[in-house]
Amino acid sequence: MIRDIVQYGHPVLRQKCRPVTEVDDSIRQLAADMIETMIDANGVGLAAPQVGEDLRLAVVDVSHDPECITMLKVNGADVELDEIMPLVFINPELTLSQHKESATEGCLSIQGIRAEVRRPSAVIAKLTLLDGTQLEIETDGLLARAIQHETDHLNGVLFVDRLPAVTKVSMKNRLKRLLEENQDA
Repeated sequence: MIRDIVQYGHPVLRQKCRPVTEVDDSIRQLAADMIETMIDANGVGLAAPQVGEDLRLAVVDVSHDPECITMLKVNGADVELDEIMPLVFINPELTLSQHKESATEGCLSIQGIRAEVRRPSAVIAKLTLLDGTQLEIETDGLLARAIQHETDHLNGVLFVDRLPAVTKVSMKNRLKRLLEENQDA
């Protein structure tokens, strides 16, 4: 089922989400709905708070652009991207590389705004899958960025929070307008 994506200004987007302590049918259905919603919205990731759920659950699928990833290891072994996509995970723990790079990001919850965001270029992500399997994914490129972006959502952080001060100032009116539009909706 395609769910409504909550928009900028909704309080759930600023919450540190609750850990998933038990995976039951409702969590599995939520994950399936999130994948369907992400695909319908042409996104590469979606976190539970973006569909109004205060849970540490996210989905990512970057299989449309495998060239953007130069390194992908799962539990220490090289794997192909399509072996793990779409990636559905709960309660992530990230170790970030020191090297950072900038790339353009957008967000399904902040329609019409895209900006350069500086993030660590690689990540080691300890993720739990819905079946309880623990994965340690070491990756870079778009997958590393998407995992970081979705994990930020689980901590109540939006990509616009990571923008340089000068960019935030230049976007202030656009974000204010979005906030007003979303409060009227």
